[in-house]
Amino acid sequence: MRTRGPPTRAGSKFITPAGEARLRAELDALWRHERPQVTAAVAAAAAQGDRSENAEYIYGKRRLREIDRRVRFLRLRLDGMTVVDRAPADRNRVYFGARIRLEDEQGGQRTHRIVGPDEFDMGADYISMDAPLGRALLGRRLGEQIALELARGTEHYTIVAIDYDAVPAR
Repeated sequence: MRTRGPPTRAGSKFITPAGEARLRAELDALWRHERPQVTAAVAAAAAQGDRSENAEYIYGKRRLREIDRRVRFLRLRLDGMTVVDRAPADRNRVYFGARIRLEDEQGGQRTHRIVGPDEFDMGADYISMDAPLGRALLGRRLGEQIALELARGTEHYTIVAIDYDAVPAR
């Protein structure tokens, strides 16, 4: 679970059911478990007297701010999300949730699943729909070629398979 650092940048508002469950679990863990524990620790540290040199108090207050910031972000993010739990009618096009197999010019193949920006870290082959490759793939058809502009040059891929495994049809 990601709980440290600034909230992630808000991107596209689509998410898979598994991604939504993960964000809701993180929100629940922060709000119902971690925040009450940190609040109790801050209260205990405050009872010890001088707060200006009390490391536990200072750290606890900082952690509470981090938790509150993340909770606010998760609540707002989940509020505006669209959970995509159905495959599209046209399964020969790349849409959100698709697992795509690409073939490069040398015949090498790689597989990716297009997900929302809040869940690309759930699997090694997951890519965000907001990433350059994700944007290049969306809406493309089976057998279509794409050109991806990278710092090291242009790479060409052919879409050789599109699968919406474990996603019921609309």
